[in-house]
Amino acid sequence: MGKKKTDKVIFENVTVLDAGAKGVSVAKAPEGQVIFIPNVVPGDVVDVQTLKKRKSYFEGKAIKFHSFSENRIEPVCQHFGACGGCKWQNMKYDQQLFYKNQEVYNNLKRIGKIELPAFEPILGSEKQLFYRNKMEFGFSDTRWLNETEIQSDDLSLSKNPALGFHIPRMWDKILDIEKCHLQEDPSNDIRNSIKEFAVANNMTFFNARNHEGLLRTLMIRTASTGEIMVLIQFFENDKVNRELLMNFIHEKFPQITSLQYVINSKANDTLYDQDIKLYKGSDYILEEMEGLKFSINAKSFYQTNSDQAYELYKITREFAGLTGNEVVYDLYTGTGTIAQFVSKKAKKVIGVEAVPEAIADAKENAKRNEITNCEFYVGDMKNVFNDDFIEKHGKPDVIITDPPRDGMHKDVVEMLLKTGAPKIVYVSCNSATQARDLALMDEMYKVTRVRPVDMFPQTHHVENVVLLELKK
Repeated sequence: MGKKKTDKVIFENVTVLDAGAKGVSVAKAPEGQVIFIPNVVPGDVVDVQTLKKRKSYFEGKAIKFHSFSENRIEPVCQHFGACGGCKWQNMKYDQQLFYKNQEVYNNLKRIGKIELPAFEPILGSEKQLFYRNKMEFGFSDTRWLNETEIQSDDLSLSKNPALGFHIPRMWDKILDIEKCHLQEDPSNDIRNSIKEFAVANNMTFFNARNHEGLLRTLMIRTASTGEIMVLIQFFENDKVNRELLMNFIHEKFPQITSLQYVINSKANDTLYDQDIKLYKGSDYILEEMEGLKFSINAKSFYQTNSDQAYELYKITREFAGLTGNEVVYDLYTGTGTIAQFVSKKAKKVIGVEAVPEAIADAKENAKRNEITNCEFYVGDMKNVFNDDFIEKHGKPDVIITDPPRDGMHKDVVEMLLKTGAPKIVYVSCNSATQARDLALMDEMYKVTRVRPVDMFPQTHHVENVVLLELKK
């Protein structure tokens, strides 16, 4: 039953039914409305206080647990529930995989409305913690307080600076992180030491509302080769304090192979339009995969789970079924990692990407790896991938496409159909937009293989690889 508490409703003894989108779970109110609840596990029985009411659903939070799901486990992270980065850390890993697989199936079936083969088993990650190779943290002069701290009315608590993650949906709120379980050491030690040194030396932390303060963001990248990149983003151009901090980092952590900084006083903290300065070491780190080496600079895109990226690329290559005689197009090639990974089993690989810096990296990596059968081109996919491009480079035998979360532009899909390659391998980080694109290709192509890949344990995110073959 439901009862009123001021303008909010409390639903009692609600059974959590399913894991929903964006990492929240799903229950139903007595009158049938959906309730979205964070930090609960399917099978939990809870009392729910609603926070927001929409036309067809509620958003709420669990305020009392009557019984716990058999699939619930104790989160290992002290920041679970506030951080929002590992929303499924309280769920057994086999269940995480079950719900990820279910999400892919539901999207392809309900949105795509296409005939599907039996799914191949979702590929879980051997590492469920400390698997990320890139982390970004924000500085704040006023740290986020939890409910207990807020209720204490101790205003001095909020004056402590923070270095950590943005609170979900709150662009100006930073949760101070003591230990994160996403990136291997020395990541935590680097972050905590930088904060401690900055506080001890009275360096100012960023205030997002007032746009003031010296220290803005910290990025740490690691590689399977053992190389480490650290980049500090300063809001103010304070040479004395900048060099004081950078020298400290260099001396404290000599294992850092790339130490860089940027002075960014614009409204947002994106790096792609910024001039990045090398302070010590090299301006890139090297990642290795099957003997291939890929340079990663501060602006590079690279799959953030190196071990699973290798597994993802092996599945992609397997689906492509290359014999050594094929012309392969790699659309949305990024820094050319997939293109180079499949190149030794192809006659020729043509990579296309909209970001000029990424293509420059791809060409440099191909040169480093002594790969001579890969060509890379810059341009907006919907403009570059056209009849003239096909005529110049030859009709592809296999197309690999790995678009961003929004999926492929309809003009790209139309060109895929016009090209009529015998095989298309579609790699996606968003099975909903993938399903939409598959529906557009259903008249000509049949989905013959599907395999989800878990790149991000403890979260709801999942990659999916699909093989399409021309219908006969």
